[in-house]
Amino acid sequence: MVAQLLEPPHQLVACIEAATAQISDALTYEPVFLSPDDKRAGLLALNELKRRAAALEGRLMNAAGDVADQDGARDVATWVAQRTQADVGPLRAQQKLAKALDERWQQVAAGMAAGGVSFEQAQVIVRGLGDLPDYLDPAIIARAETHAVELAQDHSPKELRLLLRRILDVAAPEIAEAEDAKRLEREEQQAREDMRLTVKDKGTGSMRIIIDVPGAIGQRLLTNLHAYTNPRKADGTLDSDADRIPYPKKLAQAFCALLEHLDPTTLPQHGGMATTLVVTMTKESLEKDLAMGSILGGDALSAAELRRMACTAKIIPAVLGGKGEILDLGRGRRLFSAAQRLALALRAGGCQAEGCGVPAAWTEAHHLKPWSQGGKTDIKDAVAVCNHDHQRLHDGRWAHEFLPNGKIRFSRRR
Repeated sequence: MVAQLLEPPHQLVACIEAATAQISDALTYEPVFLSPDDKRAGLLALNELKRRAAALEGRLMNAAGDVADQDGARDVATWVAQRTQADVGPLRAQQKLAKALDERWQQVAAGMAAGGVSFEQAQVIVRGLGDLPDYLDPAIIARAETHAVELAQDHSPKELRLLLRRILDVAAPEIAEAEDAKRLEREEQQAREDMRLTVKDKGTGSMRIIIDVPGAIGQRLLTNLHAYTNPRKADGTLDSDADRIPYPKKLAQAFCALLEHLDPTTLPQHGGMATTLVVTMTKESLEKDLAMGSILGGDALSAAELRRMACTAKIIPAVLGGKGEILDLGRGRRLFSAAQRLALALRAGGCQAEGCGVPAAWTEAHHLKPWSQGGKTDIKDAVAVCNHDHQRLHDGRWAHEFLPNGKIRFSRRR
């Protein structure tokens, strides 16, 4: 019986198998013994190898639709994922890019094959060029593609993303300004259409807020928040203590402070009256300083949090009896006027917490005697503290003492 001879693999497959064998041989050497020059050369050569391999893999995936059909796979990406234990998402993105390169962006494909454009750079370039108006002259698009491939030699994907927004300045300077204006208008219109704000109660005393707004509004918000997170002291020097708090947490604290300092009289009316916080507490809680209370229509809050809010917000205290009847309904008031807060800031010169460098302009007025105990709106009975230390003053986990020099010293309660 004559054994049937197997056909030799295609030269492309043979090249891939040979390259795999070469890499396997290279893995038998220990890199630690290489000279610095050889290590540099090796790293750069591997980077170019990865780029060329990605180009070849994309071309092969784009041509392997018949493989997926024969094996009953949804697409080539799914077929590869099932056999290589890989996530299908990145493979599908690779397949999509390979199709775009084959059908339209041949210069980008050539750049990848030459090792000058990475997969990530190619994705950015194709996306950026795809955002150009369809009515542009094909010659302009071609010049833009050529310049984008040249930019990839010296710029990262993140840098390319920014540069491609101005690609017409080089490819078609005569129409760049007008096209940029149209693009900005389209983006702004889309941003207004996409505006969303979702709020999720986490059930742990906190809420998660996710918001999508136009870029100009986002920048305006950041500018306002940075006024609270700026680490500079009043004398212009940097506050070395500013790094105590992670930046995302500082932004969250600044957001809370920004909302708490809104003037309720400038807000729209609800049900015929200005937006106001009505705090409800039982008579027993008020007298015994128990940690329960709530904002009208909201969840329960601790007495400490209510006292802290009362220092900066317009509050109407409503004292309830045992059966829920109203025993006393106070008057809404902003506890410290602008003139009083200015005088307090001038007197304090900054946050009065020991070691804090927050300047006076960003401090809040704190009552030495809480409103629930009949505290007076008088600057002689108040201190100036930043938002962070203001929260600590009302936090039962922290003890504090007033020093002879006017500073406040905090210590953890045991």
